[in-house]
Amino acid sequence: MIYYTGIELGKTMSKQRRISDYGIEIGELDTGKLNKISDVKGVKVGHFTIDTDIYKTGATIISPSEKNIYLDKLIASSYVLNGYGKTTGLIQLDELGQLESPIALTNTLNVGLVQDALLGYMIKKTAQEGVDISSINTVVAECNDSYLNKITDRIVRNKHLISALKNTTINFKEGDIGAGKGMSCHQLKGGIGSASRIFKLDNITYTMGVLVLSNHGILRDLLIRGKNIGKLIEGNIQLKREKDEGSIIIIVATDLPLSSRQIKRICKRTSIGMARTGSFMGHGSGEIIIGFSTANIINNKKAESEKCSILNFKFLNEDKIDIAFRAVAEATEEAILNSMITAGDISGYKKHKRISLKNYMYLLE
Repeated sequence: MIYYTGIELGKTMSKQRRISDYGIEIGELDTGKLNKISDVKGVKVGHFTIDTDIYKTGATIISPSEKNIYLDKLIASSYVLNGYGKTTGLIQLDELGQLESPIALTNTLNVGLVQDALLGYMIKKTAQEGVDISSINTVVAECNDSYLNKITDRIVRNKHLISALKNTTINFKEGDIGAGKGMSCHQLKGGIGSASRIFKLDNITYTMGVLVLSNHGILRDLLIRGKNIGKLIEGNIQLKREKDEGSIIIIVATDLPLSSRQIKRICKRTSIGMARTGSFMGHGSGEIIIGFSTANIINNKKAESEKCSILNFKFLNEDKIDIAFRAVAEATEEAILNSMITAGDISGYKKHKRISLKNYMYLLE
């Protein structure tokens, strides 16, 4: 039986305790209103969760714009810290510097099925607006949830992704939800986490938002504000030592006007946030970052005869980019911690268990 969580079926959700609710403040920049990636105007997130005794998995969708993104493309880029992953769509995204589909997250063996579902959705949606698609670059990213989920059954299907797409929202749930249901982080429970930062340039306020699908790290390396809480937790529980073989997908969104090259530079700085939580990015771990800006739109709906040969865009003065580097590093660090603190204890496939970080926050007192 597949169970639906409230966020998929309705617009209400109970307030989750996030890392800041424990008195942990990350960095020095102010957060956005929700302190989520959706603080970037137009960005929404939807989930579909599959939760049974042996299935702990699902799909998460990041909708970058309220418009049809195939018809109104966004400037984008990606960066791969360690390429042990099966993401689709990055070759064209980096070649052209454009994002033209929502971004879907799921488990490793479901990438093909989710990509097929996303293709079908975009073809139908675009046809309804009078445009036929002959080619589209859909982006799907993954982490491996096989420790808690019977991954070989590839249980995530077309209808699950469509449900996530139809139920995107601004104030979305985090933790063991959607694609994050079966994920582990530093040998504790991981999943979906988000955070944002705001800053001013030329007296205009800009937002940097981050969403992570965390499934990486080993317990003894876990840091919170520089304190090695991982080793303290190891002293309180019996847990088999594992290799750093997980992964993390990081989605970066901003309304700051940027070129694709500048987005790639910003994507690289997510590594600072990862390192500050104790990640060493092991050989068997895939760290993949996808970033986009909503500031410039490339309209693809105009007839060829109406399209200009030269396009005019605003981009950031390179000498002013440091504030964006700081913003994405801080948001990434907090998003990872949010992915862990909002997740509950889980028992899944083969009775494997992952415990929530919130059980051990007293160790920081």
